[in-house]
Amino acid sequence: MKIVIAADSYKGSCTTLQVANAIEQGIKNVIPDCEVIKIPVADGGEGTVDALVIGTDGRYEQIDVIGPLGDIVKAKIGILEDNVAVLEMAEASGLTLIDKDKRNPLITTTFGTGQMIVEAMNKGCRKIYVGIGGSATNDGGVGMAQALGASFRDHEGKEIGFGGGELCKISDIDLKNLDERLAKTEIIVLSDVSNPLCGANGASHVYGPQKGANTDMVKELDRCLMHFSDKVREKLGIEVAHLPGAGAAGGLGAGLMAFCNAEMHNGVDKLLELVNIEQHMVGADLVITGEGKMDTQTAFGKAPIGVAKIAKKRNIPVIAIVGSIGEGASVVYSHGIDAIFDIVPSPITLEEAMNNAQSLIVQTTENVMRVLNLGGKG
Repeated sequence: MKIVIAADSYKGSCTTLQVANAIEQGIKNVIPDCEVIKIPVADGGEGTVDALVIGTDGRYEQIDVIGPLGDIVKAKIGILEDNVAVLEMAEASGLTLIDKDKRNPLITTTFGTGQMIVEAMNKGCRKIYVGIGGSATNDGGVGMAQALGASFRDHEGKEIGFGGGELCKISDIDLKNLDERLAKTEIIVLSDVSNPLCGANGASHVYGPQKGANTDMVKELDRCLMHFSDKVREKLGIEVAHLPGAGAAGGLGAGLMAFCNAEMHNGVDKLLELVNIEQHMVGADLVITGEGKMDTQTAFGKAPIGVAKIAKKRNIPVIAIVGSIGEGASVVYSHGIDAIFDIVPSPITLEEAMNNAQSLIVQTTENVMRVLNLGGKG
């Protein structure tokens, strides 16, 4: 029997590799001689670097960068075959880097993300994948662009500061000192978000509250992003306000497209292509996928659906093992997933579930495999 494991991380609890290892153990407890292929996956958010480094035998580099609140944080970069780099903006500018009571998208910056791009180019990388999930920012990628040499000045000719609240001060945009290597560097954005930059479906209104913005802050942030987009159109002749994905990561999608000529791609589809998952599925009897919480949103560009779509090309059954089952999860049954199993066997707290996730995944997988194995017993 051959089983392919291609599960996303359980955010805040288990990495994609830890999930895969736990599922493998559960399988082997029942069918020791089963052939197991582990393919780490992600959707452009947490785990993207790990998925590509592990899935393509790459390596890690670690650097010091400016974090979302201006302090120094350590960020890892993946270096793949042919000197291709993969970055996660969350490593430098992510929500998990800030205590909940300090979250404030009016002041958080993507400067550190720009520093990671600079470092990748310093290492000779001329193709860079950037995963942009999990941001703490709403600055339109202005901080990122500042790290790359762009200048955003107010009406007095002074450089604006960090944060989404500073964008309304922009009077002029000067790119004469923008890193020249960008012109010869292919930057590919990996995202599961298609939101525009501004408006009711834009970065501020949809994602601002989870980054610490109250109702008044959301309105201010949206106004600042609109002003930013107006200035980008006026000074650079580039329209970013309504581009699909421009609102990803608090407008970092817009900034990458405007200042780095980046291409926007569905994170799951591109990652699965890079790890050559379809080839690994040849001859598979079963695919096991999963994520921390499966709900209505899973059907919109999340990793398990990308995996299931490929499995169904070969008529391979797909089981999802998940941390929890949320509202509307049954929608995934029409997207290639055949069954969902959550790992919580009895009423426990969220903290208990997260702290014991790996052992719970092993136990759940073992139970699933025992049921499936009944068909092989005479």
